[in-house]
Amino acid sequence: MSALSLKDYRRITVKIGSALLVDRNTGLKRDWLASLADDIGALAANGAEILVVSSGAIALGRTMLGLGRRALKLEESQAAAAVGQIALAGAWAEALGKHELTSGQILLTLGDTEERRRYLNARATISTLLKMKAVPVINENDTVATSEIRYGDNDRLAARVATMMGADLLVLLSDIDGLYTAPPTLDPNAEFIPVVERITPDIEAMAGAAASELSRGGMRTKLDAGKIATGAGTAMVITAGTRQSPLMAIERGERATLFRPSTHPVKGYKTWIAGQLEPAGRLTVDDGAVKALLSGKSLLPAGVRQVAGNFSRGDTVAILGPDRSEIARGLVAYDAADAVRIAGLKTTQIEAVLGYEARSAMIHRDDLVVNGNGIEI
Repeated sequence: MSALSLKDYRRITVKIGSALLVDRNTGLKRDWLASLADDIGALAANGAEILVVSSGAIALGRTMLGLGRRALKLEESQAAAAVGQIALAGAWAEALGKHELTSGQILLTLGDTEERRRYLNARATISTLLKMKAVPVINENDTVATSEIRYGDNDRLAARVATMMGADLLVLLSDIDGLYTAPPTLDPNAEFIPVVERITPDIEAMAGAAASELSRGGMRTKLDAGKIATGAGTAMVITAGTRQSPLMAIERGERATLFRPSTHPVKGYKTWIAGQLEPAGRLTVDDGAVKALLSGKSLLPAGVRQVAGNFSRGDTVAILGPDRSEIARGLVAYDAADAVRIAGLKTTQIEAVLGYEARSAMIHRDDLVVNGNGIEI
């Protein structure tokens, strides 16, 4: 892929998996980290702004605490993260400092990107670091996150950060050098795909599972990240991070898969809506509502056939077509209980049912984003 050059991008988010940074026996892979820091230093010297989303705190902490490979209890994982985060932050500061780059640690929980006020606060902090020519090193705050309030993998976290910060490119450094038609470890005839124009159901069907016990992510989560990133106008690259200087390897034309950004990206306020990782509820609509949404109209109660979830007014909900496929997301104007009561009703009937004059739209067009192809309505 000699046509792909990182020098063409102004702001780049780089995600590093745990298995790349940490050896389960010896701990931090300092030589590899130094080579990646060399790459980041070269890109920064060329004028690029770099954001790092770095896994590895739990993996490093469990090695330092001698916890071995056994499954950890939640509190053990959190303790390992507490130890690992300090060591990891210090390692990044040292590696980037050799290139006269200052690093700043940002620890995020799910609410920091899913709740609007905290999203804006996180964005402001990271923006200030970039203005000061510092390199934000971002990770999920595994010391407090539980299964109910976590991203689940750093691929989607990286995509959320990339879109939040308006990055031009998201690079996922992995233990695989790109996307194949099938998992290459299982199918020797799997074919490499150098460029993905759009993430379709056929592309998603090619995803495999995670290959390492150190990593929570697999190709499925990378494609989920790709949908978030490309829909907001951010290109994405999946490439092998197992080699030294993995970013410069892309410059040398070594194998990587490029996911092109949408030609009609979601922007601004709607980027936050479209990138919501877990909708609070789901509204199934009829064919007429689907056509209305695609033509740029609001979602009216009359087109809603089913309501699922315990959501509140202002929450992000997914909109499903009659075939149960997700077609859009938006900020709902009603609590779940009222949405159930007015589903299928004409606008003129709402006040009589609810007992008060209410909004005519279940979701207004200004709070709606069509998913999948990046078309904004």
